[in-house]
Amino acid sequence: MIASEFIDILVCPACKGPVEQDKTAQALLCQTCRLAFPVRDLGGKLLPVMLVEEASPMPGDQETAKTPGTSAS
Repeated sequence: MIASEFIDILVCPACKGPVEQDKTAQALLCQTCRLAFPVRDLGGKLLPVMLVEEASPMPGDQETAKTPGTSAS
């Protein structure tokens, strides 16, 4: 679990909006962009990966989401 004080200063790199922690998916979620940023466990220390290239669609959005940075054809 990432400390709430740390979550409070993090923002989505795509829209600069707030992120929230999803403990079950081990991810930080941006409700605006509908992106999930992974949180990796590095030997007991949790590291959020705040890169758009590493983000995935939020859980439940896989069917309708497009890859960040691409346009629909």
